[in-house]
Amino acid sequence: MIAPARAEPVAAAKPPPARVRRPRARRIVRGTPFALLVAALVLYCLLPFLWTIITSLKSLEAIYRSPTTYLPHPVDLSNWRAVLTLSRFTHALLNSAIVASSATALSLAIGSVCAYALARLRFPGKNLVLTLVLAVAMFPGIAIISPLYLQFSEWGLINSKLSLILPYVTFTLPICIWTLTAFFRDLPVELEEAARVDGCSRLQTFVQIIMPLAAPGVFTTAILLFIAAWNEFLFARTFMSVQS
Repeated sequence: MIAPARAEPVAAAKPPPARVRRPRARRIVRGTPFALLVAALVLYCLLPFLWTIITSLKSLEAIYRSPTTYLPHPVDLSNWRAVLTLSRFTHALLNSAIVASSATALSLAIGSVCAYALARLRFPGKNLVLTLVLAVAMFPGIAIISPLYLQFSEWGLINSKLSLILPYVTFTLPICIWTLTAFFRDLPVELEEAARVDGCSRLQTFVQIIMPLAAPGVFTTAILLFIAAWNEFLFARTFMSVQS
C-alpha cells in the first residue's frame, strides 16, 4: 500500500507590521515653520487694513504728529461718528451694496446654468465658447464706455442702478462661468445618472443635486463676483455723475 502524503503544516499568517506613529510633538515641530510662514503672509496682507483702522481711531492732531505714534492714545471715535452720520456716505454705501448684490445674484443665476452646460453637455464648439468667454473677461471696459453711455442715455438709464447692474453682470459672467465649470467637472457623474434613473429631469438634477454639492464653489464664486462689482469705479463715476 502507498502511504498517503503528509499534509504540510500551513504557516500562520504574519500580522502586518505595526505602523510607527510619530510623536505628536515632532509633528507639531515640523509643521511650525509652515504655520509661521502662513501667519506672516496673512499679517503682511492685513497690515494696510490694520493701519487704516488704527489711524481712524486717532484724532486729527495725532495723525499728523511727528514722530508717528503706532497706537491710538487716547482712542478718538470722532472720525467714525462723522462718517456714519453723513447721509451722503450711508446712501452711497447702500447703493453700492444693492448694485453689487444684484449683479452677483444675476451672474450666479445665468453663469451657473452656462457652466453646468459647458461641464456636462457635449456639443461642437464647446472649447470655442470657453475661449470667447475668456476673451470677454480680458476686454477692457473703458473701450465700450462711450457707446454704453449713449445707449443708456437713449434708454433713460443714466443715474439709474440698472445702468451699473447690466455692465457688471456682463463683466463678471466670465469669472463665474470659468470658476463654476471647474467645480462642476469635479463632481461625480454617477450622482446625476442615479437621479435621472429615479425620474428627475435635468433641471431637477441640477437644482436638487448639483447645486447643493457645489455650494462651496458657488459661495467662493459669489465672493469673487461681489468684490469685482464692489470695487468697480469707472462705470459708476460715468453713469452716475450726471444730475437729472
